[in-house]
Amino acid sequence: MQLKEKNFTGMIWLSLLALLLGVGIQLGLGFSRQTRSDAQAGEILRELTAIARAAGEERAAGLQLDTQALAALPAQKAAAYEDLHLELLLLVNPWNPVPEDYTTEVVQVGQWQIGEDQYIDVRCADALLRMIADCQAAGYRPYICSSYRTQAMQEGLFYNKLERVLDMGYGWEEAQEIAAQSVARPGTSEHQLGLAADLIDDDYTYLDQWQEQTGTQQWLMENAWRYGFILRYPNGTTDITGIIYEPWHYRYVGERFARDIHQRGVTLEEYVALRRGR
Repeated sequence: MQLKEKNFTGMIWLSLLALLLGVGIQLGLGFSRQTRSDAQAGEILRELTAIARAAGEERAAGLQLDTQALAALPAQKAAAYEDLHLELLLLVNPWNPVPEDYTTEVVQVGQWQIGEDQYIDVRCADALLRMIADCQAAGYRPYICSSYRTQAMQEGLFYNKLERVLDMGYGWEEAQEIAAQSVARPGTSEHQLGLAADLIDDDYTYLDQWQEQTGTQQWLMENAWRYGFILRYPNGTTDITGIIYEPWHYRYVGERFARDIHQRGVTLEEYVALRRGR
């Protein structure tokens, strides 16, 4: 009886020992798996942190570039605006011909004589018509007698003038110089730019210095700059412009430059020289 009890007791201890060993093994394996999981999680976390940091730095760099671009945008827009409007200061005179690659888009601004349509550059057509309308509203009678001219038209006008000067007894070379003071040589006329218009009083249609005495010209000389136009060949500036005094020839340069030229009281040649000296 005692022997059986001893055997039974031993079996119990063996069972408990096996159970403890099994639990220990499972706990060991679990601890090992937990240790490996923690290590993997830490590695993943480090990788994610590195990726996030790199992405953050890249985004920060991108934002910095965007900020710089936005900061430069006003200056770029101003430069583009400046380039666009500087085209309106294109200098054409006896020493500066119309560029060979120059092109202009013109629009009709009225038929001022039977069979004679007038055209002007689209950039100043509206300003020209507003100026004429306001001059009329002030009680005067402005009249476009010449505007855009093709090369062929300018040639016809110049050689017609040259023939008349030759008939006065001048030699060929001298006659050309005299003719060119009142009618520009082909290729050197502002009318070929499409930015110039000859405006006269409908009650006095002569192209001479007395044109300045008309109410139309006095109004235009005082107000043309408000519409972006300047009196291109003022009195006493022939040595600078190469053209005689023409109190009827108006050139569009845009409101910004017209205001500046008007306030300074200079010719286009002088104004362009001033700007180049800046």
